[in-house]
Amino acid sequence: MDRLKAQSAMEYLLTYGWAFLIIAVVLAAMFELGLFNPGKFSGNECLLQAGFSCLNFFILPNGLLTINLEQATQSSLNITGYNCTQGTSIVLPKLTTANQIYMPVGSNYSISMLCYAPTGSVFSSSPGQLYVGTLAFNYTELSTGFPHQASGKISVSVQ
Repeated sequence: MDRLKAQSAMEYLLTYGWAFLIIAVVLAAMFELGLFNPGKFSGNECLLQAGFSCLNFFILPNGLLTINLEQATQSSLNITGYNCTQGTSIVLPKLTTANQIYMPVGSNYSISMLCYAPTGSVFSSSPGQLYVGTLAFNYTELSTGFPHQASGKISVSVQ
């Protein structure tokens, strides 16, 4: 009778041992294929406040973000500064008058900028990784001369 209990225990351990081994191999294969990397499955997204939209955008491994910004406000405007960061504080560099970007109503313009990591250094990553940050820009409405700031969230896979 004792022999049957030992045999039953061995069969139990072997069965579960093989099952755990198969699960470990499958998980290792899934990890190797990158199935646990959220950057591969999340869609690129750029959400800005009303009056602005991102027509197209991409980010390179060195942190250079290129975005085609469209403005649909009721007034022509000048972009006076822009930035993107993963940190909590956004410092918007002021563009010189000669470098300001004029955008008539309904127009779009491609802007390239360096994005920053939470540490304050320029963001850098390998292709396929996900960059999630805040995009902000200052602008002046030409009809009123009033300065404004617009911001939004950007989520993009590194190319």
